[in-house]
Amino acid sequence: MKSLWTALALTAVLTTGAPALAADAAAARLPATPSVPAVTAADRILGRADAPVTVIEYASFTCTHCAHWTNDVLPTFKARYIDTGKVRLVFRDMPTQPVQVAATAAAIGRCAAPGKFFDVAHHFMAGQAAAFASGDARQWYMDAVAVSGRTQPQIETCLADPATGQALQRDIEAAVAAGVEGTPTFFVNGRRTADHSLETLSAAIDPLIKGR
Repeated sequence: MKSLWTALALTAVLTTGAPALAADAAAARLPATPSVPAVTAADRILGRADAPVTVIEYASFTCTHCAHWTNDVLPTFKARYIDTGKVRLVFRDMPTQPVQVAATAAAIGRCAAPGKFFDVAHHFMAGQAAAFASGDARQWYMDAVAVSGRTQPQIETCLADPATGQALQRDIEAAVAAGVEGTPTFFVNGRRTADHSLETLSAAIDPLIKGR
């Protein structure tokens, strides 16, 4: 148990302040018309790879609006668009305050077994309010590890790997470069939506799948 908390603390320290640093670095090279990076094999994707519409979500596990979207909106969104093969949802990290907590949760998600990331993500969002109320994220982390498809030693090894923090930093830099200023932020086939409501997302998606 002690070694896991050491790894978690190390992850938090390595990523603390990363969004601010990423913002400073990315701002200097921000394109005139910000664009969201293309989907790659490194992305966490829910839905069919050949879905005609790609929705990219930048979110944080400590963002209450993100938790609301995952807990209350995603079930309907998934049934309407993802389960029917019309949309693939891509999740990308943009840790928010408290950054140490969000970054550690993001790192655990990245260390999950293939196919288990969204189980971890859903756990974090569902348990966010209770974790905040308790003021202690340790059980929140441990419960996520339990659904990650990895053993505790495997998670520890992954958390200690510099590549985990580097991957998280790349998501942050990409978010800043794309003009993301808050979470959750959504892009539908590369175009940013005005907000994250189901109505707004549907208005952006439906014309793209009309007749399919």
